[in-house]
Amino acid sequence: IGDIMEETGALIRKRRATISTGKCVPLKQVNGRSEVDESVNGRSDSGNIVTKRNVSDLPSTTSKERKKRINVPSDRQSCHRLQESLLSSASGYRNYRGVLNWCVVMLVLSNARLFLENLLKYGILVDPIQVVSLFIKDPYNMPAACLVIVSNVFIVAALYTERRLSVGCFSERVGLLVHSINLSVTLCFPVTIVLMLKSITPVGGASALGVYTVLFLKLYSYKDVNKWCREMSHAKARSLARSLSCKSSVSTDYQVSYPGNVTLRDLYYFVFAPTLCYELNFPRSPRIRMSFLLRRLFEMVSSWMIPIIQSSMKPLEDMDLPMMMERLLRLAVPNHLLWLIFFYWFFHSSLNFIAELLQFGDREFYRDWWNSETITYFWQNWNIPVHKWCLRHFYKPLLKSGVSKWLGQSAVFLASAFFHEVRFLGLQLPLAWFVARFLRGNYGNAAVWLSLIIGQPIAVLMYVHDYYVLHYREGSAGGGPE
Repeated sequence: IGDIMEETGALIRKRRATISTGKCVPLKQVNGRSEVDESVNGRSDSGNIVTKRNVSDLPSTTSKERKKRINVPSDRQSCHRLQESLLSSASGYRNYRGVLNWCVVMLVLSNARLFLENLLKYGILVDPIQVVSLFIKDPYNMPAACLVIVSNVFIVAALYTERRLSVGCFSERVGLLVHSINLSVTLCFPVTIVLMLKSITPVGGASALGVYTVLFLKLYSYKDVNKWCREMSHAKARSLARSLSCKSSVSTDYQVSYPGNVTLRDLYYFVFAPTLCYELNFPRSPRIRMSFLLRRLFEMVSSWMIPIIQSSMKPLEDMDLPMMMERLLRLAVPNHLLWLIFFYWFFHSSLNFIAELLQFGDREFYRDWWNSETITYFWQNWNIPVHKWCLRHFYKPLLKSGVSKWLGQSAVFLASAFFHEVRFLGLQLPLAWFVARFLRGNYGNAAVWLSLIIGQPIAVLMYVHDYYVLHYREGSAGGGPE
């Protein structure tokens, strides 16, 4: 109160010492200080007598402002303001890095406890020989590796066809026919070999089929882009800059134009590059960073884990529903952790390792699928190379041909179901509709995570159960496993 009374007295004394004319007075800048003209000494331009006084001598507040200042406490007395709690959605706070680190620490500690418990109870269950046998049964007989080597035949066939088309030896109709045969055999040939050969392992067969599937998508893109180049070269009769889908922002000293790109070196660079969409001039990084390369290599080597799910076969075989649910829930979390590890190993470590080794500049292999609020958003953002291929070579051509957006999206989804798992994606269709229709925000994101955690173990158990029944059940009935 004493401070307030002293401040009020000073303001009153300053007011009494002020000479006011009741008119608006101009300000002048003199030696860095603002001054005001008042009628005492001198004359203004209009003839009025003025005097100069500092602005600091004038009262800075009105009577209402002084009353308000007296009634309102100072900053030292006020310590509250209108604000939301940090964990409230209305606060706008988004930095949860500490919470994420806490989750990682708790995950490591819980799995370390489980690992030590199983180690003390059962010992070491993973046999290195058994792990190698998942890929190779006989070191002198490796059909999966031979199948991958044979894929070079289809690569050379695609290159030969494009060379004939570039010089005019093949017409567009003949070239399309040859490419169609080559692509069809690329898909059907490995499937036939895997089904016919009993000596091929499940992991080896799956790896070979994955290689051929990727090769099919790459060769299809290679065919399309070269066709677009021929169409534009015929229209303009000029050389074409490399990218057709999106212009590269990276400047390079050497630009390839059609048909200079139809070489063995260019095609094999595309085959090994971490992308499914072909371009004549890919964005390139300036150099290979050895430290980055070694970190990705270490992550690739140290990320392998083998799940133990043999105990789940008996309930599945007997169709014991309660035991099936119990085994499914037990398998859900470990399987999901393995899926996350595989995602990081493949989409981050492996693809970045290949991109760094080849100086491939475009490193967008995935987006923020973990923030998905709908199933559709997840499928569009967790695998960007496939998404770009579907958008560039399947969806947009359908729209240009007059197909509606709904039919185009349905066709893309069915094509994705063909290359993935029809049964699993069949379960995703009604779930995707339900989540998009009734759930939003955090509830939609939780539904997406639940579908990933529960849905994938179901597909895994189906595959393992079928393989177990076909090989071990029949083998045991015949006197032993095959």
